[in-house]
Amino acid sequence: MNDTAAIVVTFNRKYLLKECIKKLQVQTHKADIIIIDNMSTDGTSEMLKPFIDAKQIIYHSTGKNIGGAGGFNEGIKLAYELGYKYFWLMDDDCLPTKDALKNLKLIANRLDDNFGFLCSKVLWIDNSVCQMNIPKVSLSKKVNDFCDDLVPIKMGTFVSFYVNRKVVKEIGLPIKDFFIWGDDLEYSQRISNKYSSYLVNTSIVIHETKNNSGSNVAIDDFQRIKRYRLSYRNEAVLFREAGIKGKIYQYLRIGLHIGRVIFKSPDHKWDRLKTIIIGTKDGHNFYPKIEKVNE
Repeated sequence: MNDTAAIVVTFNRKYLLKECIKKLQVQTHKADIIIIDNMSTDGTSEMLKPFIDAKQIIYHSTGKNIGGAGGFNEGIKLAYELGYKYFWLMDDDCLPTKDALKNLKLIANRLDDNFGFLCSKVLWIDNSVCQMNIPKVSLSKKVNDFCDDLVPIKMGTFVSFYVNRKVVKEIGLPIKDFFIWGDDLEYSQRISNKYSSYLVNTSIVIHETKNNSGSNVAIDDFQRIKRYRLSYRNEAVLFREAGIKGKIYQYLRIGLHIGRVIFKSPDHKWDRLKTIIIGTKDGHNFYPKIEKVNE
């Protein structure tokens, strides 16, 4: 048993998942691989059977699709119960370079484990910085330093996110009720409110997304718009936790997004506006429970 569990949440992306597993298997510093399957229907479990039979992975099916947030909640909970000291979280389309974990652990050792979380530098498939995974140094400001080996940050994403057991014990688990979107920002903010946290630029992963653009309710494919309702609902929790500054920023941001829809959306403007408004309204009454791990 290694001291680190690489926790990968997957849903219906078996080919990307297989590549992710292969990248994890050739890490210069080894981690045990835990696959959290959100009841995929594309043959993921069959694809994983040789890995399971060879005891190369630990496989856990959630029994139903509980979203990325629920998947990471379950994954950390399972890894904690199994006794791992470190938890390395990633989506199934994350492809770590061979020294990604090694360089996270070098920084963890340098800091003598006195950190909240560490994030890798996330690149897109063309080796440019992946826009959707740029960590934040504050609510409104993203990192612009991708050279120094260690950069203090406030929020990061679950695309190579490294946290240790003692922090999980104190802070608890990601909020499973988020389902998708915002769970990583809320969790990382909750951690960094108590512990210094960092971007590790020497640890590099590739995020194999379809394009290198962040989420944008104004111009995204209309077929994806419904999920933005969850984004605005979940972000209300994130901004509430940030206090008065968070609330002010939330409404300034909503105003900006409404303006983008009005002036830049190519279609379905009213539906996009309703998504912003209804999602924000949902957030006013959304007070999800923060779970703790069991000892």
